[in-house]
Amino acid sequence: MRGRSDRPARVAERIREELSILLQRKVSDPRLASVTITDVTITPDLKISHVNYTAFVDASERKEVVVALRRAEGFLRRELGAVLGLRSAPSLRFHYDESYERGARIDSLLKEVQKDEET
Repeated sequence: MRGRSDRPARVAERIREELSILLQRKVSDPRLASVTITDVTITPDLKISHVNYTAFVDASERKEVVVALRRAEGFLRRELGAVLGLRSAPSLRFHYDESYERGARIDSLLKEVQKDEET
C-alpha cells in the first residue's frame, strides 16, 4: 500500500520560492513589481499549481496585474521547468489572496473598538 507523500508540498514550496525570485529578478513588467507570492498548492500529480498572490496596488489596478500575470505565465512556466527538473512544468493558475486586506480591515476595526473603550 502506498503511503502519502509530501512531495507535492515540497514541490509547491519550491515553486513559491522560484516564482518569487523570477518576479523580482527576471520579469521586467512594471505591473508585476508589487506582486508577492503568498502560497502555492499543487495537485498530487504535479500537473496544476494554484498560485496565491497579493499585489499592493489599488483595486482599480488589480485587473492590470491579472493581465500581466497571464501574459507572463508562459515565461514563468518555462523558467520553472528549467529550474525544477520535473518531467513537465506544472501549469500555473493565479488566484488573488485577500487575506492581507481582511487582516488589515479586522485590525482597523479592533483599533476603533479600543478607541471607543478608552473614551
